[in-house]
Amino acid sequence: MSMLARLTSILISASLLIGCSEQQKNKNKSIEKESLQTKYAEGFSVSYIGSSKLVEVKYPYPGAAAGYNYLLVPNGDSIPLHSKETTVIRVPLENLVCTSTTHIPLLDYIGATDKLIGFPTTDYISSEKMRKRIDNGKVKDLGIDKGMNLELLFSLQPSAVMGYTMNSDLGQLKKIKELGIPVIINAEYLEKHPLGRAEWIKFVALFFNKEKEADSVFQAIESNYLKTQKLVRAVASRPTVLSGIVYGNTWFLPGGQNYAARILSDAGCNYLWSDNYSNDFLELSFESVYQKAKEANIWIGVGTYASLQEMEAAEPRYKKLKPFKDSTIYSYNARQGAKGGSEFLELGYLRPDIILMDLVKIAHPDLLPGYTLYFHKRLK
Repeated sequence: MSMLARLTSILISASLLIGCSEQQKNKNKSIEKESLQTKYAEGFSVSYIGSSKLVEVKYPYPGAAAGYNYLLVPNGDSIPLHSKETTVIRVPLENLVCTSTTHIPLLDYIGATDKLIGFPTTDYISSEKMRKRIDNGKVKDLGIDKGMNLELLFSLQPSAVMGYTMNSDLGQLKKIKELGIPVIINAEYLEKHPLGRAEWIKFVALFFNKEKEADSVFQAIESNYLKTQKLVRAVASRPTVLSGIVYGNTWFLPGGQNYAARILSDAGCNYLWSDNYSNDFLELSFESVYQKAKEANIWIGVGTYASLQEMEAAEPRYKKLKPFKDSTIYSYNARQGAKGGSEFLELGYLRPDIILMDLVKIAHPDLLPGYTLYFHKRLK
């Protein structure tokens, strides 16, 4: 068994063992404040009102002027005083509908896989555990995300729906709220630090009273990330890195403060746009990217391309760049689920430690001699 496989097994086994031993003991107890401390995540916070938890999602979407509050009240307890804008949710949730594949590992790793009962376009899900539930008819396919079958969703009577939004117009989520179903906004994608996104496992755990399980899992992920990051601190040479691909006539690539740029830096890479101050994606011309990156050592993140031939067919000018000539181009699409879903897009937010190990192996292979790439593969 590989080092990565052992780590993943330990993480999941630890969470399940803790769940078995602690679930009954903590069933009717209030959650201790020290059981939820965020070190990297800035997008949510928790305060306590007796045995209830007041959860605030501070930044639900880019440029949000205000957040969303959720009052999590144990089943059978009286509901504390709260503002009319606060959504009251009974916990632990009996079941849940999710709308992003990034939510799936958060359930898996705290032992709540069996709580998912609905999802838009289930083919996108890669998790082997969740695919078993889907194959057994326990997770309903609700159709395309923006056109979900709300009648089917309502018939499921979920305890809540977990979604995400890019702006104040909640779209389908607003219609779901009007049906009387609580909507939980998960804004993990806005976190700037890789471990900040992973720490949203603690947010999801709040709704299932599984804070201790989530904390145990996160500590293991954090430890592995920091240990891997430490390996590159003394490296004398950092390979130059290009990222992104062309859509239409525009090259899209991460800004210098983007999540992806941060991981590249932590992996001991010299990302060529690291001096840029944007945390979004840059939209540049092919010519400007070529001038800056034509001699790059490595090219990371080329979408779904499976080969150099595919890349050249889509954009012949790619072959002018050194990474193309040297075949040092890496895709993150090495692993796909049974129905073609991307494991990187599903699991990557929770496991930045695996992404970091991949990038260190690519940039400084001697530092991880026994490691095999997990998410990434070299294109040929």
